[in-house]
Amino acid sequence: MTSVSSAAISNAMRSQQMRMQAELVKATKESSTGRVADVGLALGGRTTQAVTFQRDLDRLNVIIDSNGLVGARLSSTQTSLGQLSTAAQAFLKALTTASSSDSSNSLTQSSGKATIQQLTSILNTSVNGEYLFAGTNTDVKPINDFTAAGSPAKTAFDAAFVANFGFTQDDPLAADITAAQMDDFITNDVAPQFTGAGWQGNWSNATDQQIVSRIALNETTPTSTSANSIGIQKLAMAAAMVGSLMSSNISQAAKNTVVSRSTLLVGEALSGIGQIQSETGIVQKRVSDANDRMTTQVDLFERHILDLEAVDPAEAATRVADLTQHIETSFALTARLQQLSLLNYLT
Repeated sequence: MTSVSSAAISNAMRSQQMRMQAELVKATKESSTGRVADVGLALGGRTTQAVTFQRDLDRLNVIIDSNGLVGARLSSTQTSLGQLSTAAQAFLKALTTASSSDSSNSLTQSSGKATIQQLTSILNTSVNGEYLFAGTNTDVKPINDFTAAGSPAKTAFDAAFVANFGFTQDDPLAADITAAQMDDFITNDVAPQFTGAGWQGNWSNATDQQIVSRIALNETTPTSTSANSIGIQKLAMAAAMVGSLMSSNISQAAKNTVVSRSTLLVGEALSGIGQIQSETGIVQKRVSDANDRMTTQVDLFERHILDLEAVDPAEAATRVADLTQHIETSFALTARLQQLSLLNYLT
């Protein structure tokens, strides 16, 4: 004889309700996402394939996001290089005017000072807290201010002048400096301050090493530039010489030598800056092309994953509706059963 009780029936229905609620959660998730709720259960042996696709997809998306930051840095670098080139061209124009004796020494000196200030400001540009021209030292200002009080670069420049000639630039004896002497001073005393250890010691805090970024799964490239490039050094040298010497007591012949040497330096600097702009543009194109390729790969991976994990939206919605109806019915029956009692039966 099998015994039947309202408690046993109620407990059985409660267990069924829990199972249907779990199924409803799963069906609701599949209906909203369009994908299976449990990849392992649904795909079985093909789960590894889905996991591999998802892993590669995540890696690609991370690199694409990183390339967005790289692209912003390269774009800002190009803008800064354009500003540097414009400043150099204006300086070259002032030097050309000075060489034809159509400009006063004070105006030429002012142009040199303005150029050195512009150069310092541009090279110390930062984006998202990182200095563009610092190499890998992105948290340190790459260039020291030549015009600042106590500047080590200016101090070294003035000390070299005194060591070479035996007097300061404002000393009356400076009027006797010949063009040949000034040319020798520029070659043997000034130039070393703008290359190698002299540049790194007094001017630059940047590294020669560039930031190398992964722009694709199997491709890396340098994505920064450094204030230690030769073109920048030559522009700084020309601006520093003109800004320091053109209003001093040195002879006009010596000043003419300063102008002629500076004119050559700025021309070479413009060529060097143009080369950096070209190299930066090439990197920008590589990053853009890598993004295009990876975007195509992302689309393919998403399609493969969808082929593996996709569910029929109509079927998923129908299951949600059916399960909801069954649960509601089950709750109604449970409520009816809970109202049954022996007392009610006897009365």
